[in-house]
Amino acid sequence: MNSHGHIGARSLPLTGSGGTEAIILAGGLGTRLRSVVADIPKCMAPVAGKPFLQYVMEYLIGQGIQKFIFSLGYKHEMIRSWLKLQYPEQLIKISLEEEPLGTGGAILLACTQTTEKTVVVVNGDTMFTVDISKLEEFHENHNADCTLSLKPMTNFDRYGVVELREDLSVASFNEKQHYSSGLINGGVYVLNVPNFLKEGMPAKFSFEKDYLESYVNKRKFFGLVQDKYFIDIGVPEDYERAGRELK
Repeated sequence: MNSHGHIGARSLPLTGSGGTEAIILAGGLGTRLRSVVADIPKCMAPVAGKPFLQYVMEYLIGQGIQKFIFSLGYKHEMIRSWLKLQYPEQLIKISLEEEPLGTGGAILLACTQTTEKTVVVVNGDTMFTVDISKLEEFHENHNADCTLSLKPMTNFDRYGVVELREDLSVASFNEKQHYSSGLINGGVYVLNVPNFLKEGMPAKFSFEKDYLESYVNKRKFFGLVQDKYFIDIGVPEDYERAGRELK
């Protein structure tokens, strides 16, 4: 295994342009949720009687995703045994971080198991119900390296803002501060896998800081705005809101 997480290793050749495969980042510790949820992975936090991850899976399956690569780390056994009970084994692959690799390292390692040229990437603790086929079509039409799903939001300070040019390419990523309105990165991406694997990124890095922000003027990053339902259960008040809204 090389420092980039055996990039050369691939169990299956790349086929087609994508549309059926997703990486789910589910290795998070959930430290900010400890006050309301016991010591479990964030994506497994119970929401209206079922793990939050189940809502994410139902949404993705409804969007036509047929293959899943779970990027796991913290308490991965708990997620694995739940997946075994819920879903056919042939749908699921596991990409296991032996140590925290950051969002970028987690995606990079998971990409070595993809079978498609493009892969959808989502967070296991966030749900943004975008139209994925629309997102993928947009990604293909723009020959993008990475396409971001953007959510229009008003009066917020928890998220940074993404600025687009007229051709919908990403112009800049602006820091978290109070905004009266803006487009936030909803954490649903379509990624060109071969191009991403060729970047030669280190084994540990942040997808947002070290890839998106660092390469914003060097790569083809585009943003598609979809004003759909968005919930991120990372903080207690939004976790509680999810319980009310997803019932």
